[in-house]
Amino acid sequence: MNICFVDNTNFKYDGDSIYSHKLRGAESVVINLSNALKVLGHKVTVINNCEETKQIDGVSWIDIKSIKKTDEFDFVIANGDCRLFKYAKSNKNILFSHSLQSIEKFLRKKQLISYMKYKPKVCFLSNYHQKNRSKLLYIFGHIHLRWSVDELFLRSNLSSEIDNNLAIFTSRPDRNLELLINIWTNSIIKMRGNSKLLVTDNNFIYKNSSISKRKLGNQKDLLRDLLKARICLLPGHKSELFCLAAEEARELCVPIITLGLGCLGERVEHNTTGFIAKNEHEFANYTLKLFSDDELWNRLRLNLIKKRKTNTWKKVAEQLIDQLY
Repeated sequence: MNICFVDNTNFKYDGDSIYSHKLRGAESVVINLSNALKVLGHKVTVINNCEETKQIDGVSWIDIKSIKKTDEFDFVIANGDCRLFKYAKSNKNILFSHSLQSIEKFLRKKQLISYMKYKPKVCFLSNYHQKNRSKLLYIFGHIHLRWSVDELFLRSNLSSEIDNNLAIFTSRPDRNLELLINIWTNSIIKMRGNSKLLVTDNNFIYKNSSISKRKLGNQKDLLRDLLKARICLLPGHKSELFCLAAEEARELCVPIITLGLGCLGERVEHNTTGFIAKNEHEFANYTLKLFSDDELWNRLRLNLIKKRKTNTWKKVAEQLIDQLY
């Protein structure tokens, strides 16, 4: 099958950028999924804002500014923007949606004409994602996919040198980091003074010395920080449609505590891979319990170890192909 991805970021990237700090989840998906489809035997092209047109690991990367005519493919995937379908022809189009767009926002972003012209199926990343998108914005059909993580996380050995006093937050600061800090300073640290919280670098000023900022480096830096954490604290957010941070923590067997906001209620199995708190008080109590109860933490850890490497990019690629018809 001849498959094309189309993306157009304001920064340059290609298949060699996989561990770059500048990549967001959406771009990592393009790299990992295109590579997985190639391994399955498909011909894969990525049209995007890359430095130069070239082949990387058997995938063709084409500078979007060099496109003079549109080639035909068996199906085309546009990354977040219906207008990108104009760069490649196909009777089967997929739109990777990365936001909860209202009809008003859809119109404001000038998506409607392209949407009606190219009639793409919309790819949903969670039940929450589908439930909160207008049915009018997926009238041509939809598919469901759950992303995997970079190969670096899948290949990594788990660490035995865990800091049993360390909790970590690895999502974006605008995904309720401020809410987490309030819970931490008002409830958690008052009850357990030797606890530490490592958070994504941000502009907040902390009055409590138990909170420190994690340098925003590449994926190897993120891997190192996650491997030494005892707990991952992710309250969730209404904009969270999949939460790659939760998938990375799950793959490295770090139990997650969440308020279940956005899609996080689907990303954590309550009392199996972590806890879904009903409120901030319960969130703090679950955190304190996981810090102090080794038997409970080891049970969750073992459950997570059993689930390691069950969601690979090969599986995601196979699920994508299965849903095209």
